[in-house]
Amino acid sequence: MTLLEPPSIITDPMDPEIQADIDKFRDVLRGYESGDISEDVFRVFRLTNGIYGQRQGGTNQMVRVKVPYGSMTPEQFDMIAFLVDRYSRGWAHITTRQNLQFHYVQLSEIPDVMQHLGSVGLTTREACGDTVRNVQGCHLAGACPFENLDITPWAEAAYRHFVRNPIGQRLPRKFKINFSGCETDCGQAMFNDAGVVATTRTRADGSIEAGFRVYIAGGLGTTPHAALALEDFTPKEELLPTIEAILRVFDQTGNRDNKLRARMKWVVDQLGFDETKRRILASRKFLLASASWPGGLPAEVVLAGDEPAGLDQSGAVTPIGQGTPVSIGGPSDYDRWHEANVVRGIANGQVSAYAWAPLGDITGDQFRAIADIQREFDADIRLTNRQNLVIRGLDESALPHLHAQLAAIEMAEPGAELVRDVVACPGADTCNLAVTQSRGLAKAIGDALDAEGLGEVGGLRINISGCPNSCGQHHAADIGFFGAERRVNGRSAPGYQMLLGGYIGQDQMHFGDKALRLPAKSAAQAAVRVVRRFNEDRTVGESFRTWLDRSGGAQGVARDLADLDAFPAYEVDPSFYVDFDETGPYVAEIGESECAT
Repeated sequence: MTLLEPPSIITDPMDPEIQADIDKFRDVLRGYESGDISEDVFRVFRLTNGIYGQRQGGTNQMVRVKVPYGSMTPEQFDMIAFLVDRYSRGWAHITTRQNLQFHYVQLSEIPDVMQHLGSVGLTTREACGDTVRNVQGCHLAGACPFENLDITPWAEAAYRHFVRNPIGQRLPRKFKINFSGCETDCGQAMFNDAGVVATTRTRADGSIEAGFRVYIAGGLGTTPHAALALEDFTPKEELLPTIEAILRVFDQTGNRDNKLRARMKWVVDQLGFDETKRRILASRKFLLASASWPGGLPAEVVLAGDEPAGLDQSGAVTPIGQGTPVSIGGPSDYDRWHEANVVRGIANGQVSAYAWAPLGDITGDQFRAIADIQREFDADIRLTNRQNLVIRGLDESALPHLHAQLAAIEMAEPGAELVRDVVACPGADTCNLAVTQSRGLAKAIGDALDAEGLGEVGGLRINISGCPNSCGQHHAADIGFFGAERRVNGRSAPGYQMLLGGYIGQDQMHFGDKALRLPAKSAAQAAVRVVRRFNEDRTVGESFRTWLDRSGGAQGVARDLADLDAFPAYEVDPSFYVDFDETGPYVAEIGESECAT
């Protein structure tokens, strides 16, 4: 087998629903190419099937692969490796919603790509469009010492219930569902249309009942909105009916005339929270009469169980979540990786370890190596919402060999949860909406931090978006940036708005506060200055948000950065007028939106 031949994989017969999607795509594509199906109709159909146009235009397409709660098999990793080498540019990108996407696939080849994906149980169905998007879940679910429930089978049940479900096919706008197993909220439930956090309550007889707290109407974008708790406690049997009721109210009341005001957060803005809640609970009450009623324990939960991993009382437990201080010590690369990238503390003594994928990019060769690692260690591997991989179900004794395997493919850097682990959207590399090269800035920040000896500062997150729409989730980061065009000295130039103090966790959501605007070329130095000041000033264990509040807030910190908001004359330094990874003068080109988050 060469790299341009599909892997020899023995799988179960193709899922008939996936095959039906592929067959329909082939037929509709033929109709579009013959002129029988109009551009606007085909565009909606294409997006619903996970296929985006690119800013490069023509027949270039981005393929987004739906990966529910980030869980993948070795066969799926092998297949992605083949596809990115054969049809794309040799690598795929992990998104902040635990999808995989790759670019520059020609439209005529999309059905073949879908067929290959379907052969290993992967689909692009409803990865885009006005549908229920990829169901996210905490990447440590089932391997977290703090969880109240293993939300894995619940996320699987939600995915299976809503994919291709008639009530979710032509929504006013996209609808996002996230699951977290505890209030640390690593799954980021607090800024989604329906966010689910496992919790417990004490019954009258003193026993403990596990269930959920469901949040609604969270969102980022240009107008961020923190999710609101629907009720204090939702029993297990009511969870899927509750989510379906939320979706039904959204379908009935969402704004179909203005997509900019069509998300669940705008329903609450229009109706008020109390009325929105009343409608959701009323819909849930009578959902028993619907043929779609999903009440009771889902089959996926009955089959797999949802018992939490439990806490190991005999050993050290790794702190998790945003703001967690991470210590780096020891004389060797292995010691540093072991300190920063390994999570331990569950009852059966198994550990998890992060494989770092800078900017969320993984090459075909790396995918193949990850597949081999998964088979060798009999491990469970998931994509994370910070664009890395986490390898779970490991024995402590396996860690040195795993580190060696990851080092051989350049994925053993101690990066996860350290400040060098910068998250970025695709930006103007491929996205029609982006106005800056966010990936270029992300690399520049990482390089600048490492050069200053600050790349391994713990307890900080940096996120970047190439426009205000927050695909890079800049609102939720300690240090966030979003791209914006600047007009200076009679020219256009790439710039960023810096935000400080975003935080999610412990049933809280703080959005970052605006600090100052910056030239793109100065943004990395601004990040370095903030990280250095935080690292020098903070008290032991102090979070960035707490430090920021006692340092004068975002505006107080911004005052010490004001000198960086200056553009030299073009003749003095033309580099300020050229974006990262570009060679010519900056031009803010915005195409028609294809809803890139």
